[in-house]
Amino acid sequence: MSVDKIFVVLMGFLGIIFTYWFFFMKKEKEVEVEDEVDITVSGGYSPETISIAKGKRTKINFIRTDLTDCLEEVVLADFKIRKTLPLNQKITIELTPTKSGEFKFSCGMNMYHGKVIVR
Repeated sequence: MSVDKIFVVLMGFLGIIFTYWFFFMKKEKEVEVEDEVDITVSGGYSPETISIAKGKRTKINFIRTDLTDCLEEVVLADFKIRKTLPLNQKITIELTPTKSGEFKFSCGMNMYHGKVIVR
């Protein structure tokens, strides 16, 4: 094999490793919530994964700072909640989950996602 072919094979192999790491090895940072949490809505949700206690009322405050139309609404389908998020205003959603599990939330267009873990 010539040097250029070895280089191409090596770069392809490194590309495969990087792709695997980027999509499958990233760990979500989970934030444990006691009573209340602020979620910043800017290019997605931060934090995107929160953990709350089963049977305890928790306030989730969404604060949208991004002008993107997609992010002007948040949907918690499992809790039958859909709220409009005005720019630079705090919108509070109160949850008192009765069952454990993972419940996803998203923007109105289902392009940006987050997760509520109930324990």
